[in-house]
Amino acid sequence: MMMPAHLGQAVKIEMQNQETDLGPILSHPRSVRWTYLIRPDLPDEDSLFAELFRLNVSVVREGGTIALPSPTDQRVEFRRWVDPPRCMYRPSGAVVLNAIRACFGPGKHRAVTHG
Repeated sequence: MMMPAHLGQAVKIEMQNQETDLGPILSHPRSVRWTYLIRPDLPDEDSLFAELFRLNVSVVREGGTIALPSPTDQRVEFRRWVDPPRCMYRPSGAVVLNAIRACFGPGKHRAVTHG
């Protein structure tokens, strides 16, 4: 799941507060976005993708390509690990989705913008 970096940071904090394992997270400094590597278990529903679109969140579907940081590439302006992979664990897409939704719960500000 790819999202604006400020939302990615809020999701990370929300998941940590819930004591949920994060799994690997990538930063794309040039586009100011974060990518959470998740299990491909989100339902293929138009309403879900419309909800995520409004929050400027996109899902790379199973079989899609995500460029990962190279261990030998020192140019971190393209991509770098926020949390590198330590094992094969990937969180459920539903867990990350719930954290995203929690960031926009009652009393929270909707600070995500397109662009």
